[in-house]
Amino acid sequence: MPFRSINPATGETVATHDAMSGAQIDDALNRAVAAQREWAAMPMSERARHMHALSDHLLAGKAEFAALMSREMGKLYAQGIAEIEKCAWVCRFYADQAEAFLAPDPIETEAYRSYVNFRPLGVVLAIMPWNYPFWQVLRFAAPALMAGNGAVLKHAPNVFGCSLAIEALFREAGFPEHLFRSLLVDIPETTAAIHDPRIAAVSITSSVRAGRAVAAEAGRALKKCVLELGGSDPFIVLEDADLARAVEVGITARFQNSGQSCIAAKRFIVVDEVYDAFERRFVDAASSLSMGDPLDAKTQIGPLARVDLRDELADQVRRSALAGARILTGGEVPAGLGAFYPPTVLAGVEAGMAAWSEELFGPVATLIRVRDEVEAIRVANATEFGLSGAVWTRDLARGERIAAQQIESGAAFVNSMSKSDPRMPFGGIRHSGYGRELSIYGIREFVNIHAVWVEAPD
Repeated sequence: MPFRSINPATGETVATHDAMSGAQIDDALNRAVAAQREWAAMPMSERARHMHALSDHLLAGKAEFAALMSREMGKLYAQGIAEIEKCAWVCRFYADQAEAFLAPDPIETEAYRSYVNFRPLGVVLAIMPWNYPFWQVLRFAAPALMAGNGAVLKHAPNVFGCSLAIEALFREAGFPEHLFRSLLVDIPETTAAIHDPRIAAVSITSSVRAGRAVAAEAGRALKKCVLELGGSDPFIVLEDADLARAVEVGITARFQNSGQSCIAAKRFIVVDEVYDAFERRFVDAASSLSMGDPLDAKTQIGPLARVDLRDELADQVRRSALAGARILTGGEVPAGLGAFYPPTVLAGVEAGMAAWSEELFGPVATLIRVRDEVEAIRVANATEFGLSGAVWTRDLARGERIAAQQIESGAAFVNSMSKSDPRMPFGGIRHSGYGRELSIYGIREFVNIHAVWVEAPD
């Protein structure tokens, strides 16, 4: 059966895509291997020239690509524009920095010369999700390709149009024609690709369940993999926080992309002294968000990407309410077409409830009242995830101590929402995965860290 892209705002079919045959997959992998060898032989300056061209092509087509994301997965048009601009940034960043990041690292030994080289691994399989259909791909591809690798992309089926658009962008920017290929395939073919000797490594951004499956297959194949999985990020508000600013940023941190972000703030952990004021302001702000057509500039909450995802989120809210959580706003599936779910705020959430232990991947915020800083940190770390976290306080030394030493995660922010930035490493611990993307650490994930020892003849 063909794959269908369905507009989640209307239920209409946007496009259908035929699954690739075994012969087509085989041809794509053979051509990707040949293109990668050609690419790896190019000087870094030539790779950078193409990567700069890719950045330019992204910006030139940002209106088209933002509209495509709106149609395929319901992203707000303005947020789609911002996503493409961020993709252009990551391409420019690695075009400018890759040579320094991968320069040979001299090591002092008794040898005449000894150093560490960073050499490409080959063709990397990227398994990517629908929530940021351009950004998730480019934040992997820009460093991986600048390091000399090739890439084949298995995107989420509902955004195969985005996948093909990205492949076309690489061709238009002058990269070797088959260096970046889209595989329009399902899970069995993806599993086979992991084991294929033409694939050197794997990167996946997805759910914990998918990450476990891919990691197991990569382990059987003895191949390097990077996992960026789920999150249940804490947003700690201490008694001396700027409440107005914390609420303003917290609303964005929870509800941007209709709440469909692994790094979104999901658990708002607020000390008792300011909890009531925070709750009142937060609920007022959340209930005023307008839900509707993602192509309408006035819309602040679009549909979820698929109806089944909306229904799963609604069930998590329902189970939490049955267990004693209070729904302060939202919580009802609206009538009519589309995968819409309103901005929802839950309070009275306790351990054992779905909203406490599961990732809520949509526009649902959880408010948790705690006694003090000590309990806030304990609750923040009481999760199987560990992607990111934030702490809000006017005492910068206090905030930095908590962020740097006490929040158990891959990143922590003080008086800011969690976010990804090409200059900083991105990734998590525990069930949020392992390995890092972005910065110098990301470009060194898919390279052979190659030691060279040279001794002079007698």
